[in-house]
Amino acid sequence: MKRIILGIALISVTMGKAQDLNDIFVSGVADAERFANAYLSPVSEGAIYSISNGWYNTADAKPLGGFEISIIGNMTGFKNKDDKKAFLLDPADYENLDFVQNPGQARMVSTALGDIEGVEVFVQDQSGVFREDFELPSGLAAENLNFIPSGYLQASVGLIKGLEVKARFLPKIKFDDDAKLGLFGAGLQYDFTKILPADKVMPVAISAVIGYTNLNGEYDFTDSSTIDGSDQRIDANFKTWNFSAVVSTKNIPVINFYGGLGYITGKSDIDLLGTYEANGPFFSETVTDPFTVSQNASGVTATLGTKIKLGFFRLNADYNIAEFSTFTFGVNFGFR
Repeated sequence: MKRIILGIALISVTMGKAQDLNDIFVSGVADAERFANAYLSPVSEGAIYSISNGWYNTADAKPLGGFEISIIGNMTGFKNKDDKKAFLLDPADYENLDFVQNPGQARMVSTALGDIEGVEVFVQDQSGVFREDFELPSGLAAENLNFIPSGYLQASVGLIKGLEVKARFLPKIKFDDDAKLGLFGAGLQYDFTKILPADKVMPVAISAVIGYTNLNGEYDFTDSSTIDGSDQRIDANFKTWNFSAVVSTKNIPVINFYGGLGYITGKSDIDLLGTYEANGPFFSETVTDPFTVSQNASGVTATLGTKIKLGFFRLNADYNIAEFSTFTFGVNFGFR
């Protein structure tokens, strides 16, 4: 299922393992959809957490006209998340799919994050005369990739007292000939300590942050071997919200520390579009826009980080603890 992995690799800006999507269609559309949902849901969930981070590096809001431009990168790990790297495939839940070894018995198989390789399955008609065998795909861990990356540009500008607006952006870029990826988002930060008389002498700042991120990706894998006019492609859309309470030290010349408690929620929709031939040993079917894989994710997060200031040049790094934990690194330029 190389093309599905490549489509998700597009979403997370990484390179994944590959096999032909049409392998699964040999078992029929219903089986392909069931497998795709179980296979893709964990990597979609991880990507939701990945793009939701990086909204703040301090609780001390910028004054009117103060600004910061940042280059932000996230690495969302899943190395120790065995429950996200495999799922139990029970042939009884599938119409036509079964295992070559120990048929009829459920077993663990790889998700798009996993590393289980060499699992052979088959589709066979009732007479047993016509049969087709193929291998289920493994995932990113089989390629020694144990994280989901994301990255973007971000800008922050101070407005009225205590209020700061933010925007993030990754222009839609094309790579690997047929893959496209773009991201945008907007956020607000309000520093409550700015309304206190003792703000300038207080050692800490306390803020609320809200951020929305939208990521769109497309991978077109139509080629000469597909049906004329089939326009086979994957379209993916990720929408996430981050709600956080942030506290940070301030008035320290070079280095400050920050932390936050928050809640992340998001949804992904991965549409398999185009026309496909589901040709098994005992059936033939042509389908258009066969299915969508949707995933919702939400959870509480905690962040600890530090920021180094060297004039208008700043560096920050933090670690976000969540269902999928994320390391964030930022290179920042600006003044306040």
